[in-house]
Amino acid sequence: MARVPQENDGIAWERRQGDSYRVSEEEIAAFHRDGYVHLQGVLAEDEIAQLEREFMAFLRREIRVEGRDFCDMSADYSKPVESFSIINIMLPSKYNPSLKGNIYQRRAASISQQLLGDGMVFDYDQLLAKPPNKPDAVFKWHQDLAYWPVTKDTRTASFWLAIDDSTIQNGCLQFVPGTHLEQQLRDHGPAHGDREKSHTLFATLAPADAPKAMEIRRGDVTVHHERLLHGSSGNVSSDSWRRAWVIAFRSKETVEEERRIGFTHSHNDKLEVLNSVGREGDSNRDAPGFFGSGPDSNPRPG
Repeated sequence: MARVPQENDGIAWERRQGDSYRVSEEEIAAFHRDGYVHLQGVLAEDEIAQLEREFMAFLRREIRVEGRDFCDMSADYSKPVESFSIINIMLPSKYNPSLKGNIYQRRAASISQQLLGDGMVFDYDQLLAKPPNKPDAVFKWHQDLAYWPVTKDTRTASFWLAIDDSTIQNGCLQFVPGTHLEQQLRDHGPAHGDREKSHTLFATLAPADAPKAMEIRRGDVTVHHERLLHGSSGNVSSDSWRRAWVIAFRSKETVEEERRIGFTHSHNDKLEVLNSVGREGDSNRDAPGFFGSGPDSNPRPG
């Protein structure tokens, strides 16, 4: 597979200082302007190789994951494991506590403070994998905050670490720049009937939306805002996995409120809790069809 271009191969190590990673003023500005930023070489090869071994232990099912926390985000919960197209593993550091406080998490803490200020804490982690030859491995357009309770301080830095080079061919992330600045969340609908059948929600693109494909290298991360519209296409490559390790840092106040109401980011959370997410004020809370019911819209390369 062709390498994703990398401008700073020779100097990424200078930005890594122990548990810290230095974010430039230009990158901070890009995060606030566009809703996301691409940070190169956040992990060195030896660091990501260690995480990759832990990742593969989950894929081989050597570590027990409860119920719906091991699922396929492209389908409903009835799909057999051997046919999964987007393998989704929620809360890996819950199921393997030795992952808590790993180098990725420590560097993400440093970056989140630089992007969003003080009071940011670890909220949850997640593993995602698209095997080769899975054109149906489409992660539908969505805003993360539509999956979560809306609190007073929704500040979030969502990290997406590439375990493999991530390309258009194998289904890289795609962002719609600037959508984090919209006044309201887009309407989101259950992708497979209701949230008892599948965790997946989806939104639709507006005519003016212009997605941008984010091809990044192994060891790079993207960091995005909780309101940014994003998704990804299927993996049409014949030999390339697309594996990613997600971490979210959110305001301490928000994480405490989530846990108070029983929201842990597990797909096994109570259905009434999962159905209470993404609500911005009383005007939406009781609106019929709040989640929306627009036509499906698959991501396209930007």
